[in-house]
Amino acid sequence: MGIIAKQSIQGTIVTYLGVAVGFVTTFFVLTRFLSAEEIGLSRVLVDAATLFIGLAQLGTSSSIIRFYPHFRDQGQGGKTVEHGFFFWTLIIPLLGFALFTAIYCACREPLSHWFGEKSSLFVEYYYMVLPMAFFMLYQTVFETNANVRMHIVVPRAVRELITRIGLLVAYLLYAFRVVDIDGFVIALCSVYAVAALCNIIYLFSLGEVSLRPDWDFLRNNRQLIDQYLRYTGFLLISALASVLAPTLSSFFITAEMGLSYTGIFAIATYIAVMVSIPYRSVTAIAAPQLANAIKNNNLSEITHLIHQVSSTLLLIGGMILCAIWLNIDLIFHILPNGDTYATARSVVLILGTSQLFIAVCSFTSSALNYSRFYAFSLLFSFVLTALSILLNNLLIPHFGMEGAAMSNLISYALYFALIVLTVRLTIKTPTFTRQHMKILCLIVVILNLNFLWLEYLPIQNIWLSSMIRTIVLMGGACLVAWRKNLSPEINQQVRSLGERLKVKG
Repeated sequence: MGIIAKQSIQGTIVTYLGVAVGFVTTFFVLTRFLSAEEIGLSRVLVDAATLFIGLAQLGTSSSIIRFYPHFRDQGQGGKTVEHGFFFWTLIIPLLGFALFTAIYCACREPLSHWFGEKSSLFVEYYYMVLPMAFFMLYQTVFETNANVRMHIVVPRAVRELITRIGLLVAYLLYAFRVVDIDGFVIALCSVYAVAALCNIIYLFSLGEVSLRPDWDFLRNNRQLIDQYLRYTGFLLISALASVLAPTLSSFFITAEMGLSYTGIFAIATYIAVMVSIPYRSVTAIAAPQLANAIKNNNLSEITHLIHQVSSTLLLIGGMILCAIWLNIDLIFHILPNGDTYATARSVVLILGTSQLFIAVCSFTSSALNYSRFYAFSLLFSFVLTALSILLNNLLIPHFGMEGAAMSNLISYALYFALIVLTVRLTIKTPTFTRQHMKILCLIVVILNLNFLWLEYLPIQNIWLSSMIRTIVLMGGACLVAWRKNLSPEINQQVRSLGERLKVKG
């Protein structure tokens, strides 16, 4: 786990630097200079592009992780040979993009009718989703190719820093009317084009990829190719469900309530998604390790990885959720036009809890995807989507944005419950341990202590109230986590950092 820990920490640092840029963008640019409707437009364009690439990539991201160990060999002189693997990771998404471009264009009329009444601005820029999706698609493909080669920091920096800085520039150009709304949408697309270009340049600079296909390898490994095609076909079907579910709420709010509410929901989502940010860095490097362990049928390593990754993410994500909720009133207080966005206060807690589920359980879901029982994921993805559609339809008309958030939480809770149970029965790997329960109890205690503090020890000054509660409650939580050794991996990293600082001192 040494390389996992090192690169995960580096990746997390880069990610949170990106979060800092995103914080400036969201809190001091978007909410000050853009209307809620304009924020909603940018959000629904990105969500539509995200949904598009989830389908168009034909499962390439997961296929890269699962099958890279099968294509990689040691050649003469100890040099790694990949048998044209990179070439196929470029061609397959291109075919998928062409296919779904045709479908997307054919669906314009019914979708325009659905969105047109309350969100006509999105209909106006309907086709701008295509170039944005294309660049996002290959940014993802290049990033995943780097991750399986154990290079996550630079691609993470491209995604979290360069992309966010580019988006900030695009928002500023529009805020100060350097460009009109047409130029603004084009600028958004250009940001992802630059990100994809940076990733491909970095990949080739490593000297580990080649555009040359290895036809002899394909002819001599027909069984492997058949497995690859079946797996890709499975992922194409499952992507319809798994990629659709996270974006459904935005689309339903856009269609049923209007882009202004989509913008408010987007701000709440941005705050909540901070809970799952560590997941991106940890799993980017741990997922290839998991795929290799499953390939070798190393049950002890599979169990070790799942337990260590999930417990670490539960502790980190839980502490972030607590920190956000302890300071939620302060967040909306300092937010420009905060009264408008404070209507989504409860949405942040509900979505934050949902993001905690996603962060903790998604790695277990990956274990199922990489195993020979991956077909179960298809069934569960359809369950997730069906629940999302049903609950959004039922809850949004009655509860508005809170209904969308509750739909998200309930759907994912049931989805991951099925995943965890199936992994326990098929791979024979228990996901949760007593350690997980201790961490969960700590999170619940902190949230309840915050409620009791506000109820019985109120402090009128919002800055002072947030500062004292954060220091006391979060400081106490960190002390308990350290003394009880709730995450041995984190404790070890802290000790190592302390030792290095002592040496330098």
